[in-house]
Amino acid sequence: MTSLINVAPSILAADLNHLGDDLDRVSNAEMIHVDVMDGHFVPNLSFGTPVVAAVKQATRALVDVHMMVTNPDETVDWYIDAGADLISVHYEAAHDLHGIIDHLHERGVLAGVVINPDTPVSVLAGVIEDVDLVLVMSVYPGFGGQHFIEETYGRLRELVKLCDKHDAYPLIQVDGGVSLSNARQLGACGANVLVAGSAVFNAHDPAMIVRELRDLATIGLTGREE
Repeated sequence: MTSLINVAPSILAADLNHLGDDLDRVSNAEMIHVDVMDGHFVPNLSFGTPVVAAVKQATRALVDVHMMVTNPDETVDWYIDAGADLISVHYEAAHDLHGIIDHLHERGVLAGVVINPDTPVSVLAGVIEDVDLVLVMSVYPGFGGQHFIEETYGRLRELVKLCDKHDAYPLIQVDGGVSLSNARQLGACGANVLVAGSAVFNAHDPAMIVRELRDLATIGLTGREE
């Protein structure tokens, strides 16, 4: 990952009958985002370890696994073994967040933490120096295609201030309702990893959307007002 901005197409919006073809269409993306849902922590059920393994085999991009599960402490190893390069777990679900972060690092995997839209950014103060990525949800987790929550911009600015205060600089990821219409402002607020599903895979030319998302967010990031 050498760009100022990284784009992570979410396979939640891909055609699973032709997943390899869809991944080829976004071969210019730095990450591939895989949403794992257990039907308990969120009211939906999605990808398990076989899909993670298939994605790992089909792409050179970093495999970014977002675990929306009740028991991440007990299950992260499943996804490490399947080939995940980065695993993000929810602050709201982890029983021992520090323990999970340490375990991921011990196994050579990047560690991320996720906060829901109604979870205060301030809860991250105790882990911000230890994680490689913070995912700020800009919709409520569980379903694709939701409308972007406008308060996310302020939460991103707050997160940047928290990182600066602790001299910590994890990647800052946003997931939910990301599109060409808000990519520039997301970059301006400090986001440097954009997860996009429908905006990418529903497009005629997904690779072009990846480039445009990256370009717009880069313009926002480099011109960001403090």
